[in-house]
Amino acid sequence: MRRPLPRAVRPALIVLTLAAAAVLPSAREASAAGPVPHYLMTAFTNSSESNMHVYDSANATSFTGVRANAYTPPSGLIRDPSVIRHTDGYYYIVHTTGWTGDTIGFARSADYVNWTFLRTVRVGLNGTTGSTWAPEWFKDSDGSVHVVFSASTTGTAGQFRPYRITATNADLSAWSSPVALGIPANYIDSFLVKVGGTYHNFLKNETTKYVEHATATSLNGPWTFVGTGNWAGWGSGLEGPALVRLPDGRWRVYFDQYGQGRYFYADSANLTTFGAKAELSGLSGTARHFTVLREDSGDGTAVATGARSLRSVNAPDRYVRHRDNLGYLEPASSSSSLQTRQDATFTVVAGLANASCYSLRSVNFPDRYLRHYGFRVRLDTGTGDAAFARDATFCGRAGLAGGTSFESYSHPGRYLRHQNYELRVDWRTSDTAFAGDASFTVTAPLA
Repeated sequence: MRRPLPRAVRPALIVLTLAAAAVLPSAREASAAGPVPHYLMTAFTNSSESNMHVYDSANATSFTGVRANAYTPPSGLIRDPSVIRHTDGYYYIVHTTGWTGDTIGFARSADYVNWTFLRTVRVGLNGTTGSTWAPEWFKDSDGSVHVVFSASTTGTAGQFRPYRITATNADLSAWSSPVALGIPANYIDSFLVKVGGTYHNFLKNETTKYVEHATATSLNGPWTFVGTGNWAGWGSGLEGPALVRLPDGRWRVYFDQYGQGRYFYADSANLTTFGAKAELSGLSGTARHFTVLREDSGDGTAVATGARSLRSVNAPDRYVRHRDNLGYLEPASSSSSLQTRQDATFTVVAGLANASCYSLRSVNFPDRYLRHYGFRVRLDTGTGDAAFARDATFCGRAGLAGGTSFESYSHPGRYLRHQNYELRVDWRTSDTAFAGDASFTVTAPLA
């Protein structure tokens, strides 16, 4: 998070305009083995410090808008929004609430599109005359959940240090007192990852304006700086580092070169040596200080393409079908009416949003697909936009109770299932009833 410039020299804000339609893949690739990644980004932009924007990507490089102005807190700012997916299935953000003060803000969402204010937490460190900036989630390997933030006791002109607070209950509503991370003064924007037994901290040196790299074997240090100055060759004037792991095991770091009004990323196989920075196409100059959350859908289970029907594992006389443009599980067989058999037959095609997954197109309405909307499954006409493509894409997974299960591409952890014989996309639970409701046998077409 950069300190504010005097009003007389602040650059004009750039207005963000989201494209009404996204470009879908022009070629379909063969389904790849293994989970299919999905990358979620939360950011504030040059156009506003009080509205959060949400983006997603299939490759961590090309991001499309999910929703502009997705969340505005009841008061204050929403700079530096950091996102995680918690064990309860909800997405949570934590963010900077103001240039001065000792609070951070929290909100959550079931679908990362619609957000609800949770609370403002006073960290009790620096009072109204100080500043609390750039909170970032960090989940340790023991399951503990922390927020790491930068604080100055003397406001925006003071020297910042990184601190952490730790969640003391499961719903992230209670937090410990702040604990200094053990980093010297005048460092901000700490972003932590852990590999094996080593903690890696990428953070901004406010004196030199370089993003530097420190490591430790304990979250409380002592920290050793292993990359200082222009160690990575990215230049100065950098802030807001955020890391995500790529499917091939490499790491990608994003950072804001705020002096140029541009955003970049660079990749590394070992967090020690990074390649040259590359500009983040489409968002450079627009998005500001964000985090990227990677989630994986499916496990690479192949699904037979072409005309198919889906029979329930735990109600084997019933099939997935559409009726009045909604998805149901209803009795069907080779002796059913032609209408019923057609409604229970779909053409399985490469996923509209990711060709390593699948979409289910109606055989009697070939311009319509099964998709979820508000987590209810329905049959809708394809619109060609990225949001529809995501909601109409499902990834194969070994059946939770035999057969095949279909995990949502856009909302990993949610599965196609029937509940009271209505089709939904719901957060997975560990009970056997859910496993049966979310398992299907892919059969020859009924029509």
